[in-house]
Amino acid sequence: MGHDHDHDHDHGHDQTLQPDHPEPTSDAARVGLALRELLLEAGHYTRAEEAAMISRMQGASPDNGARLVARAWTDPAFKERLLTDGSEAITELGFDLKPAEFTVMENSAQVHNVIVCTLCSCYPRALLGMSPSWYKSLSYRSRLVREPRAVLAEFGVELNDQIQVRVHDSTAELRYMVLPQRPAGTEGWSEDKLRSLVTRDSLIGTQRTLPAAGIDAGDDLEP
Repeated sequence: MGHDHDHDHDHGHDQTLQPDHPEPTSDAARVGLALRELLLEAGHYTRAEEAAMISRMQGASPDNGARLVARAWTDPAFKERLLTDGSEAITELGFDLKPAEFTVMENSAQVHNVIVCTLCSCYPRALLGMSPSWYKSLSYRSRLVREPRAVLAEFGVELNDQIQVRVHDSTAELRYMVLPQRPAGTEGWSEDKLRSLVTRDSLIGTQRTLPAAGIDAGDDLEP
């Protein structure tokens, strides 16, 4: 994209198409790149901040969420901070999703939480990496809010009538993650061992039970 006004400042016209932004092949992609340049020119963020965000996203994976879960399972004070202000609490482990807000919803014996983005595919990518393809499907986004129990059953999550299902709709400003229940029989396990139990789907809420059976705590037992 280019424009005609005269100026002597450098805002990187020749850098519009960064390696992370391939040549646009559609009108929507061209609009996206034009919007990016306008935001940069207006000072909403810098190229360095953009590069840092891309770097964080490329290194993100569900294991980051598993670290948060394992810490919450073993440190009640951290768990309270995580549930009260997720955006601030995750910085203790070196994560940062700002300017988006980050909220963690805890599963219990009475409540099951599940995450969706009905509008598009908002997801804490900078923390958990790419979302699964089904998360972006129209079927998941439209059906989960109408018939959550039926959709969850298709993922193998069977809930009795006494368990309340809470569906949380992500937005561009607010991202969610589920804090699953700690499996029974894992008392005394180390954070690393607990972390190995946590799955991507349990962080979204399309998995409820995290089986610990068959996994030997072994030498990882805390003193």
